Amino acid sequence: MSAKRYRAAIVGTGAYVPERILTNHDLERMVETSDEWIYTRTGIRERRIVDDNVATSDLGAEAARRALADAGLEPKDVTLLICATITPDYLFPSTACMIQTKIGAPNTGGFDLSAACAGFVYGLILGGRLVEADPSQTVLVVGAETLTKFTDWTDRSSCILFGDGAGAAVLRACDDGRGLLASEYGVDGSGGDFMKLPAGGSVMPASERTVRERLHYMKIQGRETFKFAVLKMAELVESAVRNSGLTLDDIKLIIPHQVNKRILQAAATRLQIDISKIYCNIERYGNTSAASAAIALDEAARSGLIARGDYIVLVAFGGGLSWSSAVIRW
Repeated sequence: MSAKRYRAAIVGTGAYVPERILTNHDLERMVETSDEWIYTRTGIRERRIVDDNVATSDLGAEAARRALADAGLEPKDVTLLICATITPDYLFPSTACMIQTKIGAPNTGGFDLSAACAGFVYGLILGGRLVEADPSQTVLVVGAETLTKFTDWTDRSSCILFGDGAGAAVLRACDDGRGLLASEYGVDGSGGDFMKLPAGGSVMPASERTVRERLHYMKIQGRETFKFAVLKMAELVESAVRNSGLTLDDIKLIIPHQVNKRILQAAATRLQIDISKIYCNIERYGNTSAASAAIALDEAARSGLIARGDYIVLVAFGGGLSWSSAVIRW
């Protein structure tokens, strides 16, 4: 008698963004830029900004609560909490620990995952593999960022890009065909300088000099990042779909990391698909790194763009360089 085949399915999603909005017109009063310049180059109109007393774990905890409510579960049901973030509350303890205590999840393990913008999809892949290996597990994957706390507001080329937010998904075992069908991930450290936060780690510990030289803020090489993202997004989608035994015609929606609208349009052209097949909310939130695909997934699900049985592709890429993709039957 053959054993049941379990897959890790997403049974609930949630998202949370701060109330405060920073528009392009607000940025016009802060640096030399314009709404037109920002929008035509990025597709961003506004982004959400946390208050000074709000931490990454606060956003992540609220997204987690909403995902659990959507799944019809309680915090006590969670057996593992994975938090994808590059803006943790502390170097240690992990932000996952902070979220665990804020939502009151007494029976869970937890850890942080640092894979930049690819982090949430990495978390889904790792959590999914655990669920497949042990169907009794309930894994809560959170992508949460407070990027504006690490944004150099004097750098007009980068300060226009980032926003804050969090998204979450609950994974459980299902034997009805739903779940994770195929996945891919990778890194290329030779491109590590394209996107980095130079100071604060063991290479460059905090000092008077690192503060004076503004090395605790993100540094971005935009042109190199753009070229990498355009090529990688199309490559990842094609590979993920091929590995799942599907075709692009089978895919209902592609949900990417929201990095730049021009990148999404260029990827649609390379894939020879209509841009409407690629979900985009960057106009309202900007780049929220590991939270990005998570927020987009929750919005797409709640707005009815995807329904039970649909095939979707999650795809993300960012600092590291790092990338990840997953094909999921909803």
